[in-house]
Amino acid sequence: MFPTLIGTVVIAGIVGYASERVGFTRNGVLPSIVICVGGAFLFYFVRVMFGIRLFSPGVDAILSSLGALVIIPTRRRRK
Repeated sequence: MFPTLIGTVVIAGIVGYASERVGFTRNGVLPSIVICVGGAFLFYFVRVMFGIRLFSPGVDAILSSLGALVIIPTRRRRK
């Protein structure tokens, strides 16, 4: 269980960094990583407590990180 938690954090950090570099978000690197790690933690603990899971732990970490980036309100984008 502990290696899965560490893997979830690492994958969420990579997703946060990559989403910022690609241009999916414009929050800044650190806020995007924090949002992704928070979403991944939340889904991981829901998964542990209730047994809800969609796919493998890695895919769940990616989906929950991207979901957190979409759900959390971000700064308004300049046009």
